[in-house]
Amino acid sequence: MGQFEHSIDDGVDSCGELTLILGGARSGKSRLGEAVVEDLAAKDLDGRAIYIATAQAYDAEMTQRIATHRERRGDLWRTEEIPLNLAPALLEYFPSDTPILVDCLTLWLSNILLAERDVEAEFADLIDILPQRNAPLVMVSNETGLGIVPDNALARRFRDLSGIMNQAIAKAADNVLFVAAGLPLVMKGRNPAPLSQSST
Repeated sequence: MGQFEHSIDDGVDSCGELTLILGGARSGKSRLGEAVVEDLAAKDLDGRAIYIATAQAYDAEMTQRIATHRERRGDLWRTEEIPLNLAPALLEYFPSDTPILVDCLTLWLSNILLAERDVEAEFADLIDILPQRNAPLVMVSNETGLGIVPDNALARRFRDLSGIMNQAIAKAADNVLFVAAGLPLVMKGRNPAPLSQSST
């Protein structure tokens, strides 16, 4: 089991960069992640991108959310639904130079909690494989610690674990962005989004 553990320069080579995008619900974090990866894909000869979706459609509302996200994405995306086995799935794609978007880490955390998996071991596996990436990797996650303290033990555990997870990914990341009201704030590294998405 592993241990949990700035200036903007648009000229940085983004090959293999890890970017973490944080934000609340409906903050624009997913749109920003898609824009970053689509821009990277457009610069590649293959012109393709991999979308790793962690959501599971447990009800009609989530089914509609998933459908909305799918409709928004264009033909360049290859979508893989990976609700649980995230680290092994990423290892399959890491040898390629096709950019990857993971959306989102907090839904993955929810899935592994509900499946009663060893969360710390899952976190450790994910952190351990990140240095093996060849392609640019963008990971989207919710910031869950800014609201009121949850009123039940499971929700408090989820909040605490999501904070631990985000800290571990942020430490490993080249870039960390926080999105609020559709506006990205650079917390570490640079904003790799295309100019049209850098301030909207």
